[in-house]
Amino acid sequence: MQALIQRVAEARVSVNERVVGEIGRGLLVLLCAERGDDEAVAERLLAKLLKLRIFSDAAGKMNLSVQDVAGGLLIVSQFTLAADTSGGNRPSFTNAAAPDDGRRLYEHFVARARAAHPQVATGEFAAEMRVALVNDGPVTIPLRMAP
Repeated sequence: MQALIQRVAEARVSVNERVVGEIGRGLLVLLCAERGDDEAVAERLLAKLLKLRIFSDAAGKMNLSVQDVAGGLLIVSQFTLAADTSGGNRPSFTNAAAPDDGRRLYEHFVARARAAHPQVATGEFAAEMRVALVNDGPVTIPLRMAP
């Protein structure tokens, strides 16, 4: 399972011109379930994400987590993170989890995030979404958790 984490001043996701999820300061999490992933992998990735110290402390050092700063999480499914571009100019997505598995793991990740963190917003799985954000820093960090 992998995620692309962006520290944001604000972010929102819309479907058909309707905002379905938004946060102020926090983390935009683009999440991809891959073949072979399971709930344990999702939980390990979430634990790492919640403790990742990428917010500045009073001295300006990246020393605080999203939990420390009471920031929000905006979790958006993003199967294209599994793209393989080694074989040509058209990406292959064979490494992405099958749609039913991807949905199950995404929903599990979101449910566990909501149980562990007070402010969680989401996109809509498999929907055509528009994501708007103000990247703070900019800080963008890839996270990958192997099965």
